Amino acid sequence: MKKVILEMEDQKHSYEQKAKESLQKVLEEKMSAEQQLQSTQRSLALAEQKCEEWRSQYEALKEDWRTLGTQHRELESQLHVLQSKLQGADSRDLQMNQALRLLENEHQELQAKIARLQGDRDLCSSDTQHLQEAVWSMAPRADGTDCYGTGSVPGPQ
Repeated sequence: MKKVILEMEDQKHSYEQKAKESLQKVLEEKMSAEQQLQSTQRSLALAEQKCEEWRSQYEALKEDWRTLGTQHRELESQLHVLQSKLQGADSRDLQMNQALRLLENEHQELQAKIARLQGDRDLCSSDTQHLQEAVWSMAPRADGTDCYGTGSVPGPQ
């Protein structure tokens, strides 16, 4: 019976040793799991922080996008207004060029008319000069002689 008791005590020690080893293993696994949990919690906190940063950046970019969209629409509107003004200016420019060509043509015609009138004036002036010379050549001279060399002044005496 002693043998049985010794065997039982050996078994008991063996079971206790195995229980201690198992308990030690469980404790080590628990500590490892706790370390992994802490590491995972730190990673989660970091991921949540990054997520919040990205969310903040996303909201800022979304607001910038709205602002840019508004500015784009305003600039497009201004562009249409400027294009309309440019078309009006082009139309006025065309009209002004046509008016300028008409005025240039009228100027050329007036210059030609002035040249003709000056030519006519010069011709009339020349004719007038010839007539004046002819009249003066027929008028009595200061010495009382006539232009015909007869010595008498024509007309009543």
